[in-house]
Amino acid sequence: MMDSYADPGTPDHRSAARYLWWLTMSQRRRVAGGAVIGTLWMVCLMLPPYLMQRAIDDGLQPGRTGVLVGWVAALVGAALLNAWLGIMRHRIMTRVRMDATFRTIKVVVAHSTRLGAELPRKLSVGEVVSIGTGDVAQISQTLTITGPGVGAVVAYLVAAALLLSVSVPLAVVVLLGVPLLAVVVGPLLERLQGAESKYREQQGALTARIGDIVGGMRVLNGIGGKELLAGRYLRGSQALQAEGYRVGAVTSWIQALSVGLPALFLALVTWLAARMAAEGTITIGTLVAVYGYVAVLVVPVSNFIEGGYDLTRGLVAAGRVVRMLGLKPAVEDAATVRPAPDAPSSLHDAETGVELAPGRLTAIVSARPAESAAVVDRLGRYRGSAATWGGVPLADVALAEVRSRIVVADNDADLFSGPLSAVVGGRSEHTGPAIAQAVRDAAAEDIVQALPDGLDTPVQAQGSNLSGGQRQRLRLVRALLADPEVLLLVEPTSAVDAHTEAAMAAGLRRARAGRTTALTSTSPVLLEQADTVCYLVDGRLVAAGPHRVLLASEPGYRELVARGDHEPATESTPAEEAVR
Repeated sequence: MMDSYADPGTPDHRSAARYLWWLTMSQRRRVAGGAVIGTLWMVCLMLPPYLMQRAIDDGLQPGRTGVLVGWVAALVGAALLNAWLGIMRHRIMTRVRMDATFRTIKVVVAHSTRLGAELPRKLSVGEVVSIGTGDVAQISQTLTITGPGVGAVVAYLVAAALLLSVSVPLAVVVLLGVPLLAVVVGPLLERLQGAESKYREQQGALTARIGDIVGGMRVLNGIGGKELLAGRYLRGSQALQAEGYRVGAVTSWIQALSVGLPALFLALVTWLAARMAAEGTITIGTLVAVYGYVAVLVVPVSNFIEGGYDLTRGLVAAGRVVRMLGLKPAVEDAATVRPAPDAPSSLHDAETGVELAPGRLTAIVSARPAESAAVVDRLGRYRGSAATWGGVPLADVALAEVRSRIVVADNDADLFSGPLSAVVGGRSEHTGPAIAQAVRDAAAEDIVQALPDGLDTPVQAQGSNLSGGQRQRLRLVRALLADPEVLLLVEPTSAVDAHTEAAMAAGLRRARAGRTTALTSTSPVLLEQADTVCYLVDGRLVAAGPHRVLLASEPGYRELVARGDHEPATESTPAEEAVR
């Protein structure tokens, strides 16, 4: 089974079938072992009927007790052998499924991390949840056919050969059975694949819709849209239910045939063999053996049908994984990577002309917030651009180094569930004094003091048990604790009141002294703390300098900042937000 920390390899995502084949070849020795053990187990199931034939014909009918005891002992030995082979087969195939599960999870998580901020833009939450909760399990189940599936083919041929030694008509009936199965079940499997694909797509869309409803519950309450969205969800749920009934109908036919058709084979072959025994063509022991062979044949025949069913569903699930793995991130490492500057250096956005001087606090101001946020995206390398870092094209620097030295703290960045200390600590370990200092710098002391267990208080996913202003301050705590060489903040104080904003601005200035920092805002409180303010008009830098200088020299800047020079709304509690 795959080690949790091992490299899963490079998946072949050119098609669903190729992906399943890659999973199989990634553990070829284990799969081969499962195929061998599965084949031995199914073939050895043919031993008891043969041994019973010999016990009846050679021991019971002639009345030879010693011979009968010998064959019975051999029958017991065969049963023990089959039990051991069955245990080993189950153990190996469980490991095959678990390896496929962990390998798929690792490649999906790794690719999600690689996509980063592009993931929610290209894939809905519902689709991601559907892949993690259903598709991964179905893919691993499909790999079961690599063991019992191979064994079923060999056992089928062995049974046909044994019956051929008894009677040609019996062997012909068995050999024609599987083609008949393909004719009957094949169209149903094709229909199931189409129905299953449509069902999984609707399921992903519905999961995304309920996520949107839950995530935006407070806003929906405020505008009276909760009932409207709930009605849409109800209609979508009813449509999904109808599609589920369609899938269930096809599945029930397939499962009914997997039980019914082998039983028909058993009845037909037993009837033919009974007539031959009555005519004296075969012995009573041979009749028992024929019945046993056909009864055992039910196992591989059922495996053919179940294997086709699993493969059909596995191809649908693998197709969804393959589509996700085919998504491309907005930025990737260049073919030739160049080293980043060793010392803190200036960041320059060629598109606007904005330059972040090392060790200084820079504010980016625009009447269109999207323009200033786009500058941050380019300087943080979340979109392609001609930005440079110390004269080196940012696109040529290894992405991992950019992410470790340049951190973008977005205003709506996710807050994960867990203890508050872990939520703000990120992926690094921090001492109590360091966390306390960051909390003070972000003016978040009242948040910690108000929580029942302080920093040990559990935070719900997305910080849903906190107000908007509290979440914003905790995001700043997390950004300050990351302590990157370059910190880029998008509207870090938009959801707090004037008093809190002033405390956050002073704390940010204090915490980032001597470190390169940039922020987007039109708040005079923040702009007063900036060493340099870059004023953009229509996506171009028109002026740069201290806040007070721009107030005196740039009428457009003065008018823009004056519009933002007002008392922001007082922070509301989560309960108050829910009532709105």
